[in-house]
Amino acid sequence: MFKICKHMKPFIIPLIITIALLVVQAMCELSLPQYTSNIVNVGIQYGGIEEGVPSVITKNDMDNLLLFMNESDKEEVLSNYNLIQKDKLNKNELKEYSEKYEILNDENFVGDLYELINLDNQEKLTDIFKMPMMIVTSLEMPNDELDKMNEQLKAQLSAQNINTDNLNTLDMLKYLPKEYVDQFAAKFEEKLQKMPDSILEQSAIQYTKTEYEKVGVDTDKIQNRYMLSTGAKMILLALLSMVVSIIVGFLASRIAAGLGRNLRKGVFKKVVSFSNTEFDHFSTASLITRSTNDVQQIQMLMVMVIRIVFYAPILGIGGVIKVLGTNHEMAWIIGVALGIIMLIVMFLFVVVMPKFKILQKLIDKLNLVTREILIGVPVIRAFGTDKYEEKRFDKANKDLTKTTLFVNRVMTCMMPLMMFVMNGITILIVWNGSHSIESGAMQVGDLMAFIQYTMQIIMSFLMISMISVMLPRAAVSMTRIDEILTSKTAIKDKENVKSLPENSKGVVEFNNVSFAYPNAEESVLSNISFKANCGETTAIIGATGCGKSTLVNLIPRFYDVTEGSITIDNVDIRDLSQHDLREKIGYVPQKGILFSGTIESNLKYGDTNISDEDMQKAIEISQSKEFIDQKEYGVQSEISQGGKNVSGGQKQRLSIARAIAKKPSIYIFDDSFSALDYKTDLTLRNALKENTENSTVIIVAQRISTILHAEQIIVLDEGKIVGKGTHSELLKSCEVYKQIALSQLSQEELGDE
Repeated sequence: MFKICKHMKPFIIPLIITIALLVVQAMCELSLPQYTSNIVNVGIQYGGIEEGVPSVITKNDMDNLLLFMNESDKEEVLSNYNLIQKDKLNKNELKEYSEKYEILNDENFVGDLYELINLDNQEKLTDIFKMPMMIVTSLEMPNDELDKMNEQLKAQLSAQNINTDNLNTLDMLKYLPKEYVDQFAAKFEEKLQKMPDSILEQSAIQYTKTEYEKVGVDTDKIQNRYMLSTGAKMILLALLSMVVSIIVGFLASRIAAGLGRNLRKGVFKKVVSFSNTEFDHFSTASLITRSTNDVQQIQMLMVMVIRIVFYAPILGIGGVIKVLGTNHEMAWIIGVALGIIMLIVMFLFVVVMPKFKILQKLIDKLNLVTREILIGVPVIRAFGTDKYEEKRFDKANKDLTKTTLFVNRVMTCMMPLMMFVMNGITILIVWNGSHSIESGAMQVGDLMAFIQYTMQIIMSFLMISMISVMLPRAAVSMTRIDEILTSKTAIKDKENVKSLPENSKGVVEFNNVSFAYPNAEESVLSNISFKANCGETTAIIGATGCGKSTLVNLIPRFYDVTEGSITIDNVDIRDLSQHDLREKIGYVPQKGILFSGTIESNLKYGDTNISDEDMQKAIEISQSKEFIDQKEYGVQSEISQGGKNVSGGQKQRLSIARAIAKKPSIYIFDDSFSALDYKTDLTLRNALKENTENSTVIIVAQRISTILHAEQIIVLDEGKIVGKGTHSELLKSCEVYKQIALSQLSQEELGDE
């Protein structure tokens, strides 16, 4: 990931915005289980009543509660309530209150009501009310112990001549001294304090609900209002989460696409700057895989990282905090779940990671085999080796398929395992939570919320584990791309480059040049020294593999010399910038290369500012005019990829025309006349000679006829110069040259020449 982070600097701002949006999304997701819990606990179980503080209560019931409060609590409670005395209300007031509290419409109701006037103090009032409410509720529920206590109270009050026939327990307690009631309440509190605080709160809410029903408050309306408002909040949160998720997806896609674009651009820019040494190290198939498949792997990973890896920890940590707030006694279950998931992920990671490295290499191999077969189809058909190539492709394909199947099979096991863990944890929570519900320590809604939070936590780790499927392969891909981006180019410009003189003529001189390919034991060229003058043609000839092409490839610095130096107008080419050096050279390779486009775009490839007159002149010199004129659209005729819609000779002539149109100081023709017939070859060379009087021409050739009239011919044999001079001089002084000449022309033809 660190290697990827290096390339994320341009996307810091959208990344920060995305993380902020993910926090919002996580908060929305984490809020939903609590609302679900509230709907079950408050909306269904308590009819929408949220607080254990009644907004209205009869005076008689208030007196019952005040009986078990100390003086300060009584004062606090009464200061927050307003006493509504039915007898003292005028008609308008009675009508107004009667619409709210139906009990006032009952002619048999002769008591008064207390109405809550301070809604801001409900939390404190809840703490005061919950114990008295629990005591009152307990005293109203008949049981054997309460019956015995009632008998004692009746006996005690009868001794004081108080009639107890119509008195309940609470009524009888009001006749007793305060000290006795406090002692009685203390005994009750001692028993009740052993209960979880949640039971006291539930009892208080249930008491409040009963009081509302008694007073005539529309509890159905309270419930419906609560359910609708809570449901609306959940819908809004879900919509907000959806909108944020869409925006995050959009930003993640843009960031990932931008990263992929930059990586491809960086790889392409680096590859373009490669010398032949780097191309020998990285195969073409591998470079294509790295700039396509590998970049795609990283791009896909980046989308998942932004949408999941950044999101999962926020969701997981938030879920843990919420769980601890719901029921910390069951937090150990989450620890067990996460431990199991981590073990599964680590096992999969250890098993699959090595295979991903092999996988990318097998893709390289398949690309290489496919590319070779497609390029060599004519040869394959000519030699009838279709079956052999099919077997070769089949082997590469099967190797890739076998490894891919192994990886996919192992990763396929992950999801069932994760689902098993999630379902097992759900059962464990329900089993453990049922005991808590039975003991009153937890409510059904809280259990539902706990399950949802636990699933969110597990899901967050599950999402991260899903990334672990992609991460190893993307890590391998990033390493492969990084190899390209961080590779040191063998040929690079010096910090302080020199410039050629303004009157540069393009004189090329080799001074004791030797060259060996990297890691090669022997030199390809040894002690090469010669001078190619302006206005002259220097030809290089020799047996196949003697180093002719290697020699001319040293001039544009496709390779750098191992020993010695090459100068242009007495300036070492290594002191020049590669751009300035190659601007002076018109290079025509052995194999003519054309680019998709038109004939004109190919001819102006070296300089888009080339005039039409110069282009036409180059066409005439290269003997391309005849076949171009025959085309319907002339120079605007399309050239397909690789120049497949023109012949080998036409391709060579267009390549030569491209170099001529550039008007360079130095021409390098690397066996560029081999596909031309003798007549075209002779005509082209004569025309070229007339138009290169102010340029240095270096020709690599296999045919003696091509170089007969060169001012200087260099004869190479096993990487060394064995002859130097004109054609006639070499026939007399160089046996190697003479043998080459006799192998192509008869003694009489040589004499005529």
